Amino acid sequence: MVEKQTIRVPTVHLQGGSAIRRPLIVLAVCAVGVVGYLARDFLIPSAGAVVLALMLTPVAGVLERRGLANTPAAGAAVSLLALVLAGLLAVAVPSISNWADQAPLLTYTLERKLEGLRKSLAVVKEMSDRVEQATTATPTGNTTTTTTEKVVVRDKSLLGQLASTTPAVVLQIGYAGVLAFMLLAHRNSHRRQLLRIPATWATRVRLARMMRDINDRVGHYLFALAVIYSCVAVTTAVALALLGIPNAIMWGVVLGLASFVPFVGAPVVIALVTLVALLSFDDWQRIVAVPVALTVIHLGESQFITPAFVSRRCALNTVAVFVAIALLGWMWGIMGAIVAVPLLILLSTIAAHLPSLRWLEVLLADDRPVSERLAVKPPLASVNRAAPQVRRRRVAAR
Repeated sequence: MVEKQTIRVPTVHLQGGSAIRRPLIVLAVCAVGVVGYLARDFLIPSAGAVVLALMLTPVAGVLERRGLANTPAAGAAVSLLALVLAGLLAVAVPSISNWADQAPLLTYTLERKLEGLRKSLAVVKEMSDRVEQATTATPTGNTTTTTTEKVVVRDKSLLGQLASTTPAVVLQIGYAGVLAFMLLAHRNSHRRQLLRIPATWATRVRLARMMRDINDRVGHYLFALAVIYSCVAVTTAVALALLGIPNAIMWGVVLGLASFVPFVGAPVVIALVTLVALLSFDDWQRIVAVPVALTVIHLGESQFITPAFVSRRCALNTVAVFVAIALLGWMWGIMGAIVAVPLLILLSTIAAHLPSLRWLEVLLADDRPVSERLAVKPPLASVNRAAPQVRRRRVAAR
């Protein structure tokens, strides 16, 4: 007989407090949401800088172990990322301008290929109009016609919108890059300064473990995802080039970047590339082969590769992830959808070390609370080194 192993799941209870505590918590959450929406021009680049700093922490750590100081290592990591982004822009901008120049021809091609569908819809519309005319009574007698004037308000041109938004975007990108560099360069000194704030030794140990787990869960998680999605971009570009899709490199990069947004990013890009295939090809075999190939790549990455290489300690509740992406995407746009999951992991890690936020940790967890998965990790090396010193001090005092 095989004995079944029972798994004990701890129960988290909310301790009661004063009657005004819960309404104050609700008001505080609403206030944070309002401030996040109103101050989005400042918070979007700040959140992006924090995410970039955490993602580049493993790179800066490797450079520091090779002999570089903190500041040169941080500068090299940020410069490497800037070069990669500049290369991606150099590849994408000519392709986008080419598509913009060919917009009338592409529109005509799409209308020609969808002519059969349009005719079918026109027949259905004509039949519905006839039914509506037959069931509606026509008025008799003198009818007076009134003429209405239409006021057409023309929007700004594309060049005008770009000219008005480019300076603000450039300033936000520059601010995010400088802030990420400063966070990387001074992360060790900031860690030491933060450890000087708590008054008790137990609180210092808890804070040190919190910062270690933030670096481990968020930093290594983002770096692993960046490597995986880079491989996805290369594989997608090769597959699309073999199928004959124009600008295959650009679409591969777009799919790699869109993969950072779960549930939404990859399907939207697959739909766009399918539309490009519909415009580019005449045979339906190649048109169907494009979404099938991209779907296979996306499912292989999301169902097999990412779960195998990304630790389960980063697993979050699917509903919480979806709601966070929708909320931050509504508040902050595309950048909010990208940073939603890292910020959610950061919040879950902080809640795992604070007993008062244990309920939030349980709500955000996928299967088990994060504190149980982090409890099996070895203690801090600084704590182990401090124990003999404490014993020696006690012996000397005797």
